[in-house]
Amino acid sequence: MKPRLQTTLGQQLVLTPQLRQAIHLLQLSALELDAELASAVESNPLLDWAEPEPLPSVDTPGEPAADATDDGAPDAFPADDLPPWTRGEEPWQQRLGPVSNEDDGEAAERAVEIESLQDHLLWQLHLTHLSPRDRRIGLALIDAIDDDGYLREPVEATLETLRPDLEATPGEVLAVLRQLQRFDPPGVAARDLGECLALQLALLPEDTAGKALALRIAAGPLERLPKAGIDGLATELQCDAAQVQAALQLLRTLDPRPGAQIGALPADTYITPDCVIWRQQGVWRVALASSHAPRLTIHRGYERMIGAAGADDAGYLRGRLQEARWLLKNLQARGETLLKVVRCLVRQQSGFLEFGDQALRPLTLREVAAEVGLHESTISRAVSRKYVRTPRGTLPLRAFFASGIDTDGGGEASSTAIQSMIRRLIEDENPRKPLSDARLAETLKSTGVPVARRTVAKYREAMRIPPSHDRIRID
Repeated sequence: MKPRLQTTLGQQLVLTPQLRQAIHLLQLSALELDAELASAVESNPLLDWAEPEPLPSVDTPGEPAADATDDGAPDAFPADDLPPWTRGEEPWQQRLGPVSNEDDGEAAERAVEIESLQDHLLWQLHLTHLSPRDRRIGLALIDAIDDDGYLREPVEATLETLRPDLEATPGEVLAVLRQLQRFDPPGVAARDLGECLALQLALLPEDTAGKALALRIAAGPLERLPKAGIDGLATELQCDAAQVQAALQLLRTLDPRPGAQIGALPADTYITPDCVIWRQQGVWRVALASSHAPRLTIHRGYERMIGAAGADDAGYLRGRLQEARWLLKNLQARGETLLKVVRCLVRQQSGFLEFGDQALRPLTLREVAAEVGLHESTISRAVSRKYVRTPRGTLPLRAFFASGIDTDGGGEASSTAIQSMIRRLIEDENPRKPLSDARLAETLKSTGVPVARRTVAKYREAMRIPPSHDRIRID
């Protein structure tokens, strides 16, 4: 045997800085995106703010998101609800608070809702088709996840938390944990750093350069890296030091604290909607909110200097020019992804836009992901902390999702729609003789929505409505 050189031809997908930036931009809220762009313009001389463009007419054709029948409702917004490019002011800047089905058309201040990591995980749990038993285990696990996204308690602690109401086995807890580990953000619910990195690596395509070796390093040798060094790891793993270096570079692109990216918005913060939904000539339409559309451009003055600059300066400017082009391209990709997701939501939930909560149909991340051809985690990033202006008010994109319950008619009713039914029944009840949870369940069942009494109680408590004995009014 003798050493020899050999060339091979193959394809590999590398998690490039451009791809990492695209993922990062997609998960940012509107305010965070503003700060990101301001920082980019300040640090990159090849980036500059573009001059405002003339506002197009409201009659500019847009791609329809969903058809809607005209039942006498106006085809376009009233004067106070016109799409943003039809008014000279900035109508969307406001504080966002609890979703309301009524919109006063004014830029009234509302308290911003801060979404915690637990809120984000619970939202995904309720959209997952799990049995009531598994869902209770999931609730206990989510409650034990810390702010960094780790589950640091042993399985035995979760079992003890569930007792005496539920006697579960370690196998059941681990099965539900594996479900949680598929949630967004990637790497959440891991029990240690190695598992956190392995969960994120598992989402990458199989041909990602260095993935296989990175998985081996995350499984154990990573902890020995400070003492053994790259050469020591290479000897232990029986591979080249260059391969270990490439695998470590891939690991550095991952997030060791996935939970920290959720709930980062400070309280008392102004945010603006990312998209606008309106109806024109009986058709629902979607557009990015022009009052927030980021307008960056290449600084042509510095770009022209590249040809006349010295070698060092020209190299620096070319690198910054490439970074600027990446940012502009990824901003465009972010907008296209948002539009694709929002158009899908409008197609699926046109009844909700038309009639309110009672018409909200069951919809999960998986269904939207399948329709638009994206991964569930991408959909979760796209809707997290994003808001949309509609004729029904300013809503979080999460409001368009809901879990479902089978009805007697063969369809499904969303949990949000059922809560709306319960609220309406309670509003119309006789205050001297309020409806009990059992009576509410019987009434819903008579309308074709079979809901158990305990489910009614859960929904009533979630809406912060007191029980029947506390709602009695004699006067």
